[in-house]
Amino acid sequence: MSNNTATPSRTRYLIPLFVFLIMAGFLLKGLFMDPRHIPSVLINKPAPEFNLPTLHNPEKLISKADMKGKVWMLNVWASWCVACRAEHQVLNEIARMGIVEIIGLDYKDETVDGKRWLQQLGNPYTEVLVDKTGRTGIDLGVYGVPESFLIDAEVVIRHKFTGPLYYPDIKGVLIPKLNEIKSASK
Repeated sequence: MSNNTATPSRTRYLIPLFVFLIMAGFLLKGLFMDPRHIPSVLINKPAPEFNLPTLHNPEKLISKADMKGKVWMLNVWASWCVACRAEHQVLNEIARMGIVEIIGLDYKDETVDGKRWLQQLGNPYTEVLVDKTGRTGIDLGVYGVPESFLIDAEVVIRHKFTGPLYYPDIKGVLIPKLNEIKSASK
């Protein structure tokens, strides 16, 4: 007489083990990743089109075409952003040093609040563009503020900083990236 009662097969136990090992591998990899480095699909691609009013003169519009021929940094910020406050001193230092022209993008903010912010903390920006609806931020793939983009003379995005810039980023990342951008355009 044969025993037809079903016995648990080994695969029944191996499949959950295999799934667990795969998940553990992804989690382990995540432990060694830099949370400030979020890849952008826009790196080495033309910046999206924009035509935005400026904070201090809403009748003045600045477009992507106006930025051609300059190496510049676009800093996405808002007065309601706590991390932007921490970053602002660093931006003031970058502007003081004259390392790169900084264009601000006041993201989903009230005009009066943006102006007050700059009056209180200083204005490191050559111009401040207003993105009231957040459309330009979406086109740039902004995850949250602050974020900064290094853009070359052909208005191609060459580097993205996710999160606030800190003083070590000036010499450790910003200046080397700018030198790389400038030498590539020669």
